[in-house]
Amino acid sequence: MLDFAIFAVTFVIFLVGAILYLYPSSRRASGVPGLNPTDDKDGNLQDIVNRGSLHDFLVGLHQDFGPVASFWLGRQPVVSLGALQQLQQHINPNHSTDSFETMLKSLLGYQSGLGGGATEAVLRKKVYQGAIDRTLEKNFQLVLKLVGELVDKWSSFPESQHTPLCAHLLGLAMKTVSQLALGETFCQDAQVVSFRKNHDAIWSEIGKGFLDGSLEKSLSRKGLYQKALEEMESVVLSVARQRRGGRSQEVFLDTMLQANLTERQVMEDCMVFTLAGCSITANLCIWALHFLSTSEEVQDKLHQELEQVLGTEPVSLENIPQLRYCQQVLNETVRTSRLTPVAARLQEVEGTVDQNIIPKKTLVIYALGVVLQNPDTWSTPCRFAYTVATILLSTLVRRLKLQQLQGQVTEVRSELVSTPREETWITVSRRR
Repeated sequence: MLDFAIFAVTFVIFLVGAILYLYPSSRRASGVPGLNPTDDKDGNLQDIVNRGSLHDFLVGLHQDFGPVASFWLGRQPVVSLGALQQLQQHINPNHSTDSFETMLKSLLGYQSGLGGGATEAVLRKKVYQGAIDRTLEKNFQLVLKLVGELVDKWSSFPESQHTPLCAHLLGLAMKTVSQLALGETFCQDAQVVSFRKNHDAIWSEIGKGFLDGSLEKSLSRKGLYQKALEEMESVVLSVARQRRGGRSQEVFLDTMLQANLTERQVMEDCMVFTLAGCSITANLCIWALHFLSTSEEVQDKLHQELEQVLGTEPVSLENIPQLRYCQQVLNETVRTSRLTPVAARLQEVEGTVDQNIIPKKTLVIYALGVVLQNPDTWSTPCRFAYTVATILLSTLVRRLKLQQLQGQVTEVRSELVSTPREETWITVSRRR
């Protein structure tokens, strides 16, 4: 089951401002060990910028202050949890809310669903998850087709040709997610290219511009960001109006239209699904193929499992659970790449972690990038099941071998979702 709205992302200053505007907390840090604010207005923002990313900042914070530590964003205290034991202790009864959805909606300026009661949140989550499940069931063959087209293209390349993973897999993710979300409108490349242009403009600023404050300082960049957001929202609203009243329940949008949601809520949910789905899917696939290209042994072991489980048949929703080694490869990809380094939840009631009091309405960060890199407390990574990535691996590895370019160094850039700092190249050869 693919949940494109995965829970963990890097937290940025604009998000904190948005959430704390909606849910103001007190000035007190309640005695949780941590940093004092270095600036009365910005708190520890400059410390985060100086470390290069929130993940790197949190690594140092927990090294200095232990598994429960606090810092300041603006004039508000934030508590970070950096070990599995402390994550398990954390009390937050509002499990009906999705931390990623809340954070991304705040970044985009959306407020529907952020202030509703628990009953509304449970219903919204049920609708959202049901829409994803139904979309995958109805469109599994479409995903197989799109993946197959990419593998066919790679199979035609000369073995010496360098293949850019980021460019090709971002294209695959955009084609797949836009059609799963909005339907046949995005079968044509022209629509996908236009949609991707706006998607990239929005996502790049969410990942960086809000964190370092550079977006607010540049009227031209802010104008381009706002234009891209408005154009993308307009497209979603236009497609929704065209499909409203129809009997089709083939794609994500159709199911959302059948629910008791306003037009604005449907648009916002589709925007979150599309923005998050494209970036998470693309980068999971990029990192998985990058790591596979460094190990012929892992490729051969995965190929053996695929041959034993699938034979000559294509992968299906029914036999995905049998691909245990494939799932281990994806698990390790998520852990090693720190795919989504940070998640956050709003403390709905006062709670305690290691006898530290966390007041109601405090923002609590889950420093997943810290936890996932600690082999003493996390022997196996989080089990994220990404259907698109499984289809890609099961199709590609049975036909091709991947080789990393000699001398290439791929570094992680920890933003909203961890991505390679530069384009990552491989070569492919046909299995004989």
